[in-house]
Amino acid sequence: MINKDFFQAIEDLEMQKGIKQELLLETLKNALVCAYKKHTGDNSDVILDLNPEKKSVKFYAVKTVVLEVVDFDNEISLEDAKAIKKSYKLGDTAKIEFTPKEFGRIAAQTAKQVVLQKIRETERDNTLAEFEDKENEIKACTVRRIEDKNVYVEIGAGEIEALMLPQDQVTTESYNVNDKLMVYVKKVRSMGKNAQILVSRTAPGLVKKLFENVVPEMTQGIISVKAISREAGQRTKIAIYSNDPNVDAVGACVGNKGMRVNEVVKELGGEKIDIIPWSEDPLEFIAKALSPEKVLKVSALEGEKVARVVVPDDKLSLAIRKDGQNARLAARLTGWKIDVKSESKARHEEDALKEEGLGE
Repeated sequence: MINKDFFQAIEDLEMQKGIKQELLLETLKNALVCAYKKHTGDNSDVILDLNPEKKSVKFYAVKTVVLEVVDFDNEISLEDAKAIKKSYKLGDTAKIEFTPKEFGRIAAQTAKQVVLQKIRETERDNTLAEFEDKENEIKACTVRRIEDKNVYVEIGAGEIEALMLPQDQVTTESYNVNDKLMVYVKKVRSMGKNAQILVSRTAPGLVKKLFENVVPEMTQGIISVKAISREAGQRTKIAIYSNDPNVDAVGACVGNKGMRVNEVVKELGGEKIDIIPWSEDPLEFIAKALSPEKVLKVSALEGEKVARVVVPDDKLSLAIRKDGQNARLAARLTGWKIDVKSESKARHEEDALKEEGLGE
């Protein structure tokens, strides 16, 4: 059933995999008792003693010592109990050793299953413990399966599976088994005995980390990312600032002949990226946030974070873009509500206000 080699294997597992011998033996004892009862249909109280020091395995039936036996599964007569151990008396709990018949094969299978399960659990727990420190990082992964619009990816060399929910998938991207992707580790969450890693392709943090991979000045702390607004698959605006007056933040992020930004764009499947120089002056920042379009004037409504932006007539549609995307991303980037007007309309409104003033 279980021999000396098994106990040696348990010791080796503790050294190699970090599985505590006591925990594994306790789990194994419970599993073997359940397997024995299922195999034999025996409902009596049974315990198992696994002794790693003596490398022994013993089954015991636990029975109450009584004068007259009524329940043969759980009771033993005083006479029979004393034949096992003279000190037994009425009411004592007697342990009667027995050897299960035809149980060797089932015991071996059960032991193997328990050990394999513990190895999987330990490796999973170790990997998850490692990944708890990897939240907000990016990882290379491979798509392994797609079920009910959920994409399951394998991070690393078969180490662990992660889940990309529909809201974390880019609508302009299609995912297929064996696709190679970079994903953002969004959350490591515990679910009872299980745990789950959630990853994303839509998170703004993915863009930030991709830039950090190709712009060493970011990891060196020379260039800081101040804000990001993103509509995944379409356009991202990233506001950056150089902590060194001798380093051009935009130039560093664009790279020689656009090599750096193009690498990020390629990974994002052609998503457009506007690199915006951050400014302490909110109105100046708003003007830059509407890049790449020309801004003539920016003014703020007193007491409110609302900006009125004037652009050339022929640039209005570009400043706003389809469905107001450019203005919307600029508003998210700056934290201001932005009202974009053409030069002619702004002038017309100003003239109307002047006339009202004269009329008074």
